[in-house]
Amino acid sequence: MTTWIVLPGMAETAEEFDGLRSLLPDVELHVIDPWQTPVNSDPDVLRAAAGAPSGVAIGLIGHSIGGLAAMRWALTRPQEVARLVLVDTTLPSEDGRRWLYPGTGAERVVRAVLSFYGLVGLPRLVGPLVRRSMVRVGSVTKRDPLSKATVCARYGDSRSWQRFWAELTSSWTTAREVSKLLPASGVPTRLLVATGGSSRAGADTWLAGQRELAAALSGTVDVLTDSAHLVHLDRPDAIAEAVRG
Repeated sequence: MTTWIVLPGMAETAEEFDGLRSLLPDVELHVIDPWQTPVNSDPDVLRAAAGAPSGVAIGLIGHSIGGLAAMRWALTRPQEVARLVLVDTTLPSEDGRRWLYPGTGAERVVRAVLSFYGLVGLPRLVGPLVRRSMVRVGSVTKRDPLSKATVCARYGDSRSWQRFWAELTSSWTTAREVSKLLPASGVPTRLLVATGGSSRAGADTWLAGQRELAAALSGTVDVLTDSAHLVHLDRPDAIAEAVRG
């Protein structure tokens, strides 16, 4: 049986994928906790964090920037990956600004500013509001499965904004790596693309980009007209169906 590993998107938590887990009680499913292990970590680190032994074939579910990390894993180590499910994945073309890449002077300035904000307690004051806005904008149902205590603990943490920034900038370099590896085939790939709710704006362009990516991966596309970007909140059943394949 395939062991599945979920790579969440930027500023997401492992807990918010509990709805997906409940739909797959007979599937060995591990969700990477980005607050402990960045999703752009080396595949060996991710496998260890998921508790998946070396040599065991895995399936990867990548949402948003987690999709980039999942693609890099599948493209660089296809012998390890049995199947790939990309959930409204970030595109390889979304590679940011090179002058803001990790380690550049400008990027260090941003980190310093975010560190200062953490020291003065800004995340504690507005972090929960940021989370609430994420769900309201990114979900059709607008229902946040996280408890108020969890939201405050995670998004109010003084280091949270630095963590989010690190996730974003790392995703840019991952996008460039993935671009250089495409086109490629070999790992059965399915893309779930959200075009509902707030995702209706620019949906045609977004869908065209996803179809182009699917062609480069020899994958298939499922369009979810009733889901916004946070597909795991709006349509966890669609992800579960893709896993059962």
